[in-house]
Amino acid sequence: MEQMRFSIPSRILHWAMAAMILAMLFIGIGMVASLADYHWLVSIHRPLGIAILILVTIRLVNRQVNRPPPLPQDMPAFLRIAAHGSHVLLYGLMFAVPLVGWGMLSAARYPIVLYGAFELPPILPQSDLLFAWLRTAHTVLALALFVTFLVHLGAALMHALVFRDGVFGSMSPLASREAAGAEPRVQQSQGG
Repeated sequence: MEQMRFSIPSRILHWAMAAMILAMLFIGIGMVASLADYHWLVSIHRPLGIAILILVTIRLVNRQVNRPPPLPQDMPAFLRIAAHGSHVLLYGLMFAVPLVGWGMLSAARYPIVLYGAFELPPILPQSDLLFAWLRTAHTVLALALFVTFLVHLGAALMHALVFRDGVFGSMSPLASREAAGAEPRVQQSQGG
């Protein structure tokens, strides 16, 4: 079955954010595992987290302007619900993880240096108790994002290798044989 494709901005944002989130998760693991590299990794982690927050905001606006293509009509209802739910969860976590990280650093009064002398303002008052709670929340949410990311990847591979329904090709950075013959994108969505 032919599947229409996501717009070019949607695909660029998707793949750029996928690479950034994957890098961020490994940087986070490295921060926990290596005290020797901690400060260097933090100097990358903080601005990358803010970049992800900015890009997910742009991506959400882009999603309203460039609506996703509809899911295949023959897709079972439970898979449609799962696809929609997983996208809501992914977007929620992509917002929550960096915001909680920003709040955590604000509560500890650690500066969020983006570049040189440019720092973000604190968004929460200083509080050791709040910092401890947000640090745990940041870790749990980051792990939830990683698990959701892996489930999303697994679902994409199922669409590409098992279902072969064009869903993977609709977001593929390169035109597949399925997507190359697809009709122009429509302005409606079932999830995608």
